[in-house]
Amino acid sequence: MKDISNHTPMMQQYLRIKAEHPDILLFYRMGDFYELFYDDAHQAAELLDITLTARGNSNGAPIPMAGIPYHAADGYLARLLKAGVSVAICEQIGDPSTSKGPVERKVVRVLTPGTLTDDALLDKQRDNILLAIATSKKGFGLAAADLSSGRFWVTELEDSGALQAELARLKPAEILADDSAREQLNHFEKQWRSVPEWHFDAEAAQRRLCEHFATQDLKGFGCEHMPLAIQAAGCLLNYAQQTQQSALPQLRSLSVEQTTDFIKIDPQSRRNLELETNLSGGKEHTLLSVIDKTLTPMGGRLLRRWLLQPTRQQQTIVNRQNSIASLIDSQQVEPLQTLLKPLGDIERIVTRMALRSARPRDFTQLRVMLQTLPTFHEQLAMFDTGLLKNLDRQLGKFTELREHLERAIIEEPPLLIRDGGVIAEGYDSELDRLRELHLNASDYLSQLELRERQRTGISTLKVGYNKVHGFYIEMSRAHDVTLPLDYQRRQTLKNAERYITPELKAYEEQVLSAQGKALALEKQLYEQLFDVIQGDLPALHQNAQALAELDVFCNLAERAQKLNYVQPKLTDRATIEINAGRHPVVEYIQNTPFCANDLKLNQQKSLLIITGPNMGGKSTYMRQTALIVILAYMGSFVPADSAEIGPVDQVFTRIGASDDLAAGRSTFMVEMNESANILNNATANSLVLMDEVGRGTSTFDGLALAWSCAEKLVRDIGAYCLFATHYFEMTQLPGLYQKAANVHLDAIEHGDKIVFLHQLKPGAASQSYGLQVAQLAGVPKDVIQTAKQKLLQLEQSQSSGLVDSTAQPQADLFKVTEQDNIHQPIIDALRSLDPDELTPKQALEKLYALKKLVKD
Repeated sequence: MKDISNHTPMMQQYLRIKAEHPDILLFYRMGDFYELFYDDAHQAAELLDITLTARGNSNGAPIPMAGIPYHAADGYLARLLKAGVSVAICEQIGDPSTSKGPVERKVVRVLTPGTLTDDALLDKQRDNILLAIATSKKGFGLAAADLSSGRFWVTELEDSGALQAELARLKPAEILADDSAREQLNHFEKQWRSVPEWHFDAEAAQRRLCEHFATQDLKGFGCEHMPLAIQAAGCLLNYAQQTQQSALPQLRSLSVEQTTDFIKIDPQSRRNLELETNLSGGKEHTLLSVIDKTLTPMGGRLLRRWLLQPTRQQQTIVNRQNSIASLIDSQQVEPLQTLLKPLGDIERIVTRMALRSARPRDFTQLRVMLQTLPTFHEQLAMFDTGLLKNLDRQLGKFTELREHLERAIIEEPPLLIRDGGVIAEGYDSELDRLRELHLNASDYLSQLELRERQRTGISTLKVGYNKVHGFYIEMSRAHDVTLPLDYQRRQTLKNAERYITPELKAYEEQVLSAQGKALALEKQLYEQLFDVIQGDLPALHQNAQALAELDVFCNLAERAQKLNYVQPKLTDRATIEINAGRHPVVEYIQNTPFCANDLKLNQQKSLLIITGPNMGGKSTYMRQTALIVILAYMGSFVPADSAEIGPVDQVFTRIGASDDLAAGRSTFMVEMNESANILNNATANSLVLMDEVGRGTSTFDGLALAWSCAEKLVRDIGAYCLFATHYFEMTQLPGLYQKAANVHLDAIEHGDKIVFLHQLKPGAASQSYGLQVAQLAGVPKDVIQTAKQKLLQLEQSQSSGLVDSTAQPQADLFKVTEQDNIHQPIIDALRSLDPDELTPKQALEKLYALKKLVKD
């Protein structure tokens, strides 16, 4: 540390504290402000758009300085944390009246994007994830925690692809990793906090976790054979404890997530399917925006987790479906949602209770929830089995705690305890007595004023009070009377004099002392409420989880009723069969009736080649299949007349075209990367959507690639695959593979216009209607006319495949040749014929023979 002896005592104190937190902003408390100095002041002024000043001198130079009011700090902190900037909060902990020199200060906590628990700094609809990544040649260990809700879990991943998928799903607010993980975090630089490698020490991690959970080992959590995950969890716990200056009592358990328990959805597929974010980066017109009408923040977060991580545990799914069906059949959705609506974010409130940072209105929100529990139990009593009955048990009763809070806190308390007025009358007799002294002051002063008027003979005499001078007796200077000997001058005004008497002075001391004592006692009683609630915290946490789950079930039941969704059937058979399926988002936002379509994929028919015009509905049909599968596997009902769905392990999409210029990848390279990912990782239980593969290169290259990709999917992998294309040559594939079939989305021409029917039909499309779509898009008429002439030329030169007749033609990739064994008997028979030598009867017989060969 540099020599700071030439600085003022206060700046010496600041610089010592700042040296302990060199890489983050230090909010240094001075009276009613948090002040920032030197480089911190410059950075904060730029980020927060606040005034940068230079006041005073230290070490012979002005001090750059910027500040914000402490009572308005939440808004400024939220902006800094959203920008990925961490902040150390330095408070005065000494007594100014007894301090010699600067008041003692220390950092009471460090706010980082991933460790927030304050409601004002959090997004109510999203989990706030702190993630730690341990790396080795064998893979990655991940530990994740949401400190605001108390969730703490670990997993291990084998490769970088799985890591990228998990990062895309979790979208962590902050990532702890050493430099070896830098390459994997290119898209998360703002969230990354580089930590030394020794923070992932295996022995230290094991010891730290056992100490936190007060256990001998980690066998009870099922992670004893996950060394990388344990290292990551130890690093995360150490970081969180240091920043929060707390033992983190809200982290009561450690769970294990096995990636095989959930459907894998890679980052590109999440983006293409617009599960929670649309292609423009917004939240509108996404699947989540359609199905999320939850009434509590914790319910909204749980629904999002279910959607982004669909479970493969069929029994879990069936239990969820049965709960939704029971709510619909019992007509209890609306009554339960009426009870859920006024509830706050109980999950995060319970966490703040554990951290002893809850505010008065957190207690009143908790009290409201406890008061509704008897009605919840009445509504849920009709369900004898299943998850709803289990939720009824998890909600608990908390009768004593509810009664205690009803006695302790007033109906509408202020935001903070610092000014008092939170504890209810009748809760504590001493507090009532102290308050009574203060409240009765006005009566006493009125009586005193009357007596003093009589004693002095001054009818205009007044007894008053202000915060600066306290109590006083005031009279006009025009009164020239002999005042009683016990009158002592307190203040001279322009036209009046103010006095104090020993009696009034004694009463003032009593009242002001009572006011201070009342506030101190109230703060003490408030702190004791945390002790009262401490024993109920684990049960309250379980209660919050049950309410979140109930909110999700009611939400999905309401959506099923309003949007006409049906309960899908899950089966062990390899099949995806959807009758009259609909795209949940397109149907929701469009004003016209949606054209429903069927789908049937199984081991006998696993690949559909989809042709048809642009805007005909191919992409909608493909995406709706994936969304219906995801909805089914999260436990929701689905937009269809009926659906039967077998095992699905992954969802892949190759849809759309975009450059990745930052990584130096062209549109075609991005397309090939995504195709490679599918072909290398898909299995027979994967759902694959491939749209316009090969369109980013030359016709023959693209066609060859599209053909070979589809062929591998149907021949080698056997995945459920929807393959949309404008290469009509692809429609020959079903002639070679029985597992492939042609379907198309139709359109009809009416004059110069085109009408899209959006109806799926068997067989290949007859044409692409590209010029008609271009005309709809507003392409100038002369361009359309020229295109029509060029199209005619191309069609006339189709036999050569070239417009330029002088060029060498490229062989038709899919032309049937003499070497094709499947057609060889027919070719041989045709070669042996001499038509000029055949009679009409013989020609007819040969024709029947050839037809028989074709059938065989």
